[in-house]
Amino acid sequence: MHKPSVGVALEGLPYIIIAAFTTLLFAILGCWFMTLLMLGVTCFIGHFFRDPERIAPEDAEAVCSPADGKVIKISREEDPVTGEERQVIAIFMNILDVHVNRMPVSGKIETVRYIPGKFFNVSLDKASQDNERNIVVITGKGNQRFTMVQIAGLIARRIVCWAEPQDKLKRGDRFGLIKFGSRVDLYIPDGYVPVVNIGQRVAAGETALAKKR
Repeated sequence: MHKPSVGVALEGLPYIIIAAFTTLLFAILGCWFMTLLMLGVTCFIGHFFRDPERIAPEDAEAVCSPADGKVIKISREEDPVTGEERQVIAIFMNILDVHVNRMPVSGKIETVRYIPGKFFNVSLDKASQDNERNIVVITGKGNQRFTMVQIAGLIARRIVCWAEPQDKLKRGDRFGLIKFGSRVDLYIPDGYVPVVNIGQRVAAGETALAKKR
């Protein structure tokens, strides 16, 4: 699986084209207020779906952030796939963040499972259990398993995942996005320790979330 970057996520192009066409139509009709309004909307949509290149940390063993945003939780919780208690780092993406999600480690995709659900505020603990979500399990170096959960929220109601089982991806590769922001939870093996703090801003594919003990 390879998702080339053209500066914006390809899923955003239809929205951008429609907004740009509407802007042009209002300009032709001489409706300047609506033209300026739609120009602003077009720029906002383009900014929302931006997909910049990222540089991974120098430490090849570091676990990268799978999402842009703010760390809202670091705790030990039950892994939704294995049932084991593991360290989880939750990242909240607001509507202004880059929404493309990236691989935290290099490895093979073992599982991709979509679970329909509700659309509670993702800052609530029950969001990880009740909201619409997509679970991606990665087997990394040394057969270590990492579980990522893309969670939809109040505004974000469209999860996109390009990764498929048996795909072999590198750390920092794009694997999906959540339209209009939300949250990504990353469950890490016990051999790693978080190196970020609650409230810290992180960048997908660039910020180290955890390192080996």
